[in-house]
Amino acid sequence: MAYFAKSLRWGAACLAALMTTACGGSGGTPPELRETRYGMVRGTDDSATSGTYAWKGVPYAQPPVGPLRWQPPVEPAAWTSERSATRFGNACLQMGRIYGPGANNRFDDTIGQTLNTPLGSEDCLTLNIWRPATAQDNLPVLVFIHGGSAISGYTADPVYDGAALAKSANAIVVTANYRLDVLGYLQLPALHAGNNGSGGNAYTGNYALLDVVQALRFVQGNIHRFGGNAGNVTLMGQSAGAINALALLTAPQASGLFHKLVPISGGISLATNLPAGSIPTLNPVSRYATQASQLLAHLAVADGLAPALPEAQALVAGWTPAQVASYLRGKDARVILQTVLAKGLTGSGPIPDGVVVPADPIAEIGAGRYQKVPVLSGYTAEEGKLFAPFLVLLGGKPGMKISDADRFAMMQRFDPDAPTTLTAADILDASYLPVTAPGTGYNARTQLLGNVFIGASRDNLLNALRSQQSNVWNYQFNWAQQPAPWNDVYGAAHAFDLPFVFGNFGPSVFAKATNSTANQPGRLALSRAMMDSLRAFVHTGDPNNATLGQTWQPWPRKFIFDADQKAVRLSVQ
Repeated sequence: MAYFAKSLRWGAACLAALMTTACGGSGGTPPELRETRYGMVRGTDDSATSGTYAWKGVPYAQPPVGPLRWQPPVEPAAWTSERSATRFGNACLQMGRIYGPGANNRFDDTIGQTLNTPLGSEDCLTLNIWRPATAQDNLPVLVFIHGGSAISGYTADPVYDGAALAKSANAIVVTANYRLDVLGYLQLPALHAGNNGSGGNAYTGNYALLDVVQALRFVQGNIHRFGGNAGNVTLMGQSAGAINALALLTAPQASGLFHKLVPISGGISLATNLPAGSIPTLNPVSRYATQASQLLAHLAVADGLAPALPEAQALVAGWTPAQVASYLRGKDARVILQTVLAKGLTGSGPIPDGVVVPADPIAEIGAGRYQKVPVLSGYTAEEGKLFAPFLVLLGGKPGMKISDADRFAMMQRFDPDAPTTLTAADILDASYLPVTAPGTGYNARTQLLGNVFIGASRDNLLNALRSQQSNVWNYQFNWAQQPAPWNDVYGAAHAFDLPFVFGNFGPSVFAKATNSTANQPGRLALSRAMMDSLRAFVHTGDPNNATLGQTWQPWPRKFIFDADQKAVRLSVQ
């Protein structure tokens, strides 16, 4: 009855409006006013600037706070008055990194002053919607999940603004926040004692994945009112977002909620799936169970409940599930994240618990037990250059000799169009110089790191998918035309394809280090080729399009996206 009453109010509003066009998703008056199942939202009419309409900060679940912390997401409560949807919602609570927001929930100079301090809010489960400023209905829908190692990131990052992509792809673009770090992934079944994981379901600590599932359910139930086709939804994610998206490929909870997949620089492989010496993109459930138990014990020590970790572990082992849940839900979430960082308990991501994520997703894919949807995967040629600190895993020093704060400030001050005295030696450790030295140089060592981390999981994933379906495509992003010295430091690094995919080259964490006037012609042409390919894929399930000038063949062939400073250089390998 409540929903019927809201529909009547919406109908009355339409009749009171100008009657020259239809209401809502069919070019209504005003076009930025739309109805959801929960209430009315008023977004922004940006037709005169970006050619789109936008709705930001729309709740897709109730705030996961108090008794809802470490619980599956709950549908948002309905609202009766018109809700403003003109500003991004809060970033999810996280420890500051250069890949996250500053103090103002946006990209600005405060990022450099808030590193390793708590930012954001637990009240963060919102999504954003962009659509072309037309009256067209039944548009394909692209849902994007941001990266950030599953411990940072935010949809207000200017790289993820969906306006340019929505217009270019003639599609609805949705971006969604999800819970991060141990607030999003925590393997501690005691938190659900007494309700058997809510609703009689088996326990899972994959709260972040359930958030994404809830966002997809919101799309299914509401996107037609924004002109979208709920039967043509592409799920796209990058880095940790790609890992989350791939996890949902095998998750029964996500069955039927999306129809195409675009994982960028992600994998879903355990160490047992990969050659010896590889770095897995998925960790076993035992690792997350250990993390959770150690976190609980460290918090108990910090609160003076035990003198040291062994005594704390014995203490909490004797707590009832109700005591565990009450203690943790009563803690300041900022203190929890600070403890995770201080005690070396970092590391988050999908938990292969057999409830949401199978114990071995690659085995499930190989056996054909997954959603067989068209897949367009992408990777960069120099993935490892963004992970230079992890060169220690190869037995060397961290790749960069300066702190993240210094690097952020250096990039913010950099003028890509002016002469500079800055060199790679000012940024990189001397042991990796010159960068071109065979075997020992920065290029060779980061390439090895990328191969054992991203490359091994890429091949494992795509070969498993290809064994079951033919519609699997892959691209490699080779663009490395940045002004010195950043071309040596970054080149075609992890995540550097994102501005090209979204068509966003404005302010962002790497923009001043990468985007010069000299490389603009080739950069924009390459972006157009990539956006046209994504447009083709979300509409048809096949990335081939006339802009490419050649046939993009399925995996194991790779389509190479590259450009010099003036023009694209596209090829197939």
